[in-house]
Amino acid sequence: MSDEQHNDGAQTPPPIPGQHFVRPGIDDRPDYDKVLSDADKAAVARLAVPKDTETIAADPYATDAGVQSAKIAENMIGGNRIELPDPDSAFLDMRDPMVAANGERVSIKDVVRLGAGFTFSLILTGIVWTALSSILVPQLVDQIAPDQRASFIGLINAVGSVIALVANIVFGTFSDLTRSRFGKRTLWIASGGVLCGLCVFGLTVADSLPMILLLWCGIQLFYNWMNAPFVATMADRVPDKFRGTVSSFMGGGGVLGQTAGALVGSMLIDNIPLGFSLGALGFGLVGIIVVGIWPREASNLDEQRVPLNLRNVLRAFVPPHGKGSGNFYYALLGRMMMVAGYQMITGYQLYIVKYYVFSDSGLDAAGLSKAAAGVIAVMSVITMIASLLAALVSGPISDRLAMRKIPVALASCLFAVGAAMPWILHSPMGMYLFAAIAGFGYGTYNAIDQALNVSILPNPKEAGKDLGVLNMANTLSSVIGSALTSTVVALTDNYQLVFPVCIVVVLVAAALIMRIRGVR
Repeated sequence: MSDEQHNDGAQTPPPIPGQHFVRPGIDDRPDYDKVLSDADKAAVARLAVPKDTETIAADPYATDAGVQSAKIAENMIGGNRIELPDPDSAFLDMRDPMVAANGERVSIKDVVRLGAGFTFSLILTGIVWTALSSILVPQLVDQIAPDQRASFIGLINAVGSVIALVANIVFGTFSDLTRSRFGKRTLWIASGGVLCGLCVFGLTVADSLPMILLLWCGIQLFYNWMNAPFVATMADRVPDKFRGTVSSFMGGGGVLGQTAGALVGSMLIDNIPLGFSLGALGFGLVGIIVVGIWPREASNLDEQRVPLNLRNVLRAFVPPHGKGSGNFYYALLGRMMMVAGYQMITGYQLYIVKYYVFSDSGLDAAGLSKAAAGVIAVMSVITMIASLLAALVSGPISDRLAMRKIPVALASCLFAVGAAMPWILHSPMGMYLFAAIAGFGYGTYNAIDQALNVSILPNPKEAGKDLGVLNMANTLSSVIGSALTSTVVALTDNYQLVFPVCIVVVLVAAALIMRIRGVR
């Protein structure tokens, strides 16, 4: 082939007049208006960053003769116009999308294993936690002290939540400071599950309200011993581009676990000791299995050590401040209110079905328990289907559209619509509609909310501490939700007004989420 042709057979353009050579990359540069297809031009247009136009008011002295002469002289001086790059442009993002925040470069196989571990943990802990908190412990309290059931459930949630609040922040910080050949999170996750399981097993012999309260506090303590480092692993080891998808599988796993937990709890309502034994086994194994599914966490012995002293421990209780902290607090308060609304109904669903839906049924205690178990079982299946569908669809769509804030706010509004159904329909059908509509909304919320939280962290190096503060929303929401429901019941001796109060709470959550800036 002659020198007048490229290797692909295309003719080389002639030199410019007066020259004997072709300048590579200049004279042979194609005319993009001609060679690009319409689809290519549209793709380039989407990546273009529009420049803001600033309108400058006319100077009232612009027509003055002295000003005009000075302006003419200024314009005669040579100068260069420099186009400054936009720091927000996607063209300037040179990060490797497969590198996580801890500097580890992961493969697709590693991401799948991480996602599988997160999902498995959320399923198993969701089953155990929901069966305990929504069915088995309330049923045990109803058997021991039926006249104190609503107030005592509020008490154990309040006291347990305070312990969980402190434990979440402290153990998240401790894991940040840990240096070992197993990494900073692994040992905490594995040991916390075992200790939590031992406390659950203790409920098999609990025969008084103080003993239930003591063991419940132990469960909260060691569950957050495990959970705070677990949540921080998302920020540590999952690259940005996969967080939405992994978060959606986590959300799907969490909702699947919660709905399956209600189903399992309703099946074990007549055999509470067996339920507690199975729950102890689940918590005891979950941490060990999860760290086995994940790629082994690298040693961090060479990471800079931060002394473990009182000052650093107290820093765990200092919330983020400075630039970007406003978004953090909107996410914190929004999550707190949303989960509080969820807790208002699901935390008391056994009592709502027994003493609201079947309040006029005339059934005895055994009949009420059996009828309530049947309704909760059907609700669990409906919620499972709706939530899984929402989680599997919403996460990938959120990644594709690069949207986090708007879907989370819309999910909160959808949950409010579902909460209106039992208020309007005083029947099992109202609860079934709640399970379908609110289940889809909460499934969408869980699928995207964690990715939203990670995206607004002020300092990735303190992910464990900051996510611990964010996760305290779950803890405080249990206090708020339980306090609201128990207060409504104490004032009205009825569960009907729980639903409108719940609607107001979750709509406030949606408004708070929409206040977040810099995230779509």
